[in-house]
Amino acid sequence: MFSRTSTQTSTAASLTPVERLARALDAADAVVVGAGAGLSASAGMTYDGERFERFFSDFRQKYGIRDMYSGGFYPFDTLEEYWAFWSRLILLNRYQKAPLPVYDDLLALVRGKDHFVLTTNVDHQFQLAGFSKERLFYTQGDYGLWQCMEPCHPKTYDNEQAVRQMAAAQKEMKIPTELIPRCPVCGKPMTMNLRSDSTFVQDEGWYAAAGRYQDFLRRHKGKRVLFLELGVGGNTPAIIKYPFWQMTLQNRRATYACINQNEAYAPPQIAARSICIPADIGDALAACREASGCV
Repeated sequence: MFSRTSTQTSTAASLTPVERLARALDAADAVVVGAGAGLSASAGMTYDGERFERFFSDFRQKYGIRDMYSGGFYPFDTLEEYWAFWSRLILLNRYQKAPLPVYDDLLALVRGKDHFVLTTNVDHQFQLAGFSKERLFYTQGDYGLWQCMEPCHPKTYDNEQAVRQMAAAQKEMKIPTELIPRCPVCGKPMTMNLRSDSTFVQDEGWYAAAGRYQDFLRRHKGKRVLFLELGVGGNTPAIIKYPFWQMTLQNRRATYACINQNEAYAPPQIAARSICIPADIGDALAACREASGCV
């Protein structure tokens, strides 16, 4: 339906895209934030480079792992090694707040608006920044949850206490065998609650969040809605990008905004109501916050 034509149409030639975004935020009845991996990367949650070397240099030296993402798929020989790696990854990316204030700036911009967040990120940075849990829908899972590897039942389990124990007790890149998490129902090993195949558990919390998101969209149908897409790439466009385009097309009072260093574009059908900013998300949000006068 949509063609991939880069568009940066302005209703006022004198305004910069950031100033247009600030005005769109001010005028909106509601804001729907769609967030991808680029948002967390802008906030300093990088999975390679210096950050990986600082926390995983021993895994690189022993196993040849080059980044946290690929390390999550490494075929470790034992569960003790597997959970040594994963406990570090979870502790670093789920229970520690992002080093840069990108999420804080975003919260300041939407705090006075009725807003909801749809995200494919699994690092929980929205809630760590102060976003209400009732306004968040993590579609692809959560680093903070485990599920049965089978799964034998549709339930997830909080892992913070166990992860902290694993991270503190591991030696030579192995956790004590007694700390290996096992399903309380069938006894098989637990695994991450991350959407990678058909075994992903959508528990009661997942369905409740999905319902709140759909209710939010219904309540604001036909109103002045700003669909704000942040750091969404081409891996899963059907979750955020395409629906945002479609809802903007269907609602002539809606505005679509996209901040993405490499993929800031909008289809021509909604060009007149689109704001595309090819910049670092953190820089753009900070500038928008300054332009809007948000404290």
